[in-house]
Amino acid sequence: MTGPLKPRNCLASSLSTFPSISATICPCWAIETRSQRYTTVNLSITVEQPDKKLALFGSADRYLRMIRESLGVQIVSRNDELRIAGEKDQVARAAAVLDLMQKKLRRQDWLTSEDVGMALRNAIEDHTRKSADEIDVYAKAHAIRPKTEGQRVYIDAILHNDLTFCLGPAGTGKTYLAVAAAASMLKNGQVKRIVLARPAVEAGERLGFLPGDLQAKVNPYLRPLFDALHDMMDFEQVKRFMVNDIIEVVPLAFMRGRTLNDSVVILDEAQNTTTSQMLMFLTRLGHDSKMIVTGDPSQIDLPKQELSGLVDAMRKLKGIKGIAVVELDRADIVRHRLVQNIVNAYERAGDEQ
Repeated sequence: MTGPLKPRNCLASSLSTFPSISATICPCWAIETRSQRYTTVNLSITVEQPDKKLALFGSADRYLRMIRESLGVQIVSRNDELRIAGEKDQVARAAAVLDLMQKKLRRQDWLTSEDVGMALRNAIEDHTRKSADEIDVYAKAHAIRPKTEGQRVYIDAILHNDLTFCLGPAGTGKTYLAVAAAASMLKNGQVKRIVLARPAVEAGERLGFLPGDLQAKVNPYLRPLFDALHDMMDFEQVKRFMVNDIIEVVPLAFMRGRTLNDSVVILDEAQNTTTSQMLMFLTRLGHDSKMIVTGDPSQIDLPKQELSGLVDAMRKLKGIKGIAVVELDRADIVRHRLVQNIVNAYERAGDEQ
C-alpha cells in the first residue's frame, strides 16, 4: 500500500483521512499511517432526542462551549446532528462526553453543569487508560474494548505474541475481538492486510448442493466473519478493501500453498479443523505477521473418529515461546444474559449424564 485510502461520501469534503469509525457516525473508514496519527478528523453524531436539544446543548449552547473549550474541538449543530472536528483523540473524547450526556437524558429531562463536568472528567480519564483496555476501532459510536478480565488478557496476548490461540464458549467475543484487533493494526499501518479463514464444516445439517458461484457457496460458512467486519466498517468500505485485496475472507482449504507476510491471519471455528488442516494453516505464517486461532472445543462438528486440529495443536505446541493460549470461560460471555444461562444449563446437563 502506498498511502491512505481516500474516504468517500464523508460529511466534510476537506477530510483527508479518517479513523475506523462505524457508519452510524460517518459513512467512511480509512487507513491511517503512523505519521498521520494526529490529523484532523470530522465526526457526525445524531441527537437521540431532538425534543431535548436545549437540555443537551445548555442555555445559549453553554454545555457545547464547555466541551469545545475543554477539548479544543469545534462543534456545530445541523438539524438533528452534531458535527465535531479536531484532533482524533480529542474528537473521540468529545464523542464520549456527548454519549454520556445523551445517556443521562434518557433517564431525566435536564442536565446540570456538574453533569457535564463529570462527563468530561470520565471521558478524559477513560481515554488515558487506553493500551489493552481499548482497541483503536469503533462500532456504533463507541471504541471497542474488552469487557472482562479474560478479554483483556486475550487482547494483550494478541498484541505481544505472533500466534495466539483463544478457546472459549459461545458469546465470549473470541472472533469479534480478533477482527477488531486486526482492523486496528491495519489502520495503524502495522500490517498491510487481513486474512479471515474458516473451515467449511456443517454444524449437524446437510446443506447439500448450493446454487451460485464459489463465493455464493462458501458465504454461509463465512457469514460470522462478515458480520464482525460490517459492525466496524460500512458496507462500501469492506467491499472496497476486498476488491483491493486488503481484506480477504476465504475457506480454510484455499490457504494451502500460501505464505502470508505483513498480515493478520485469523482462523475462526478452529475446533472443526483436522490435524492436517491445522498444520497447513499454521505453516502459512510469514514475516511481520500475526495469527489468531479461535475455537470452542465443546462444539466440534467433525466426524466422531476425527481428532480436532485445535485440540491436537494445544497438546503439541504447549510451552513454545511466542505462542499464547488464552482460555475464556462463562464469566467472559458478553452476549445477551440468557446466553450465559443457556451455556450453564447445557454444561450441568452434561455433567449429570
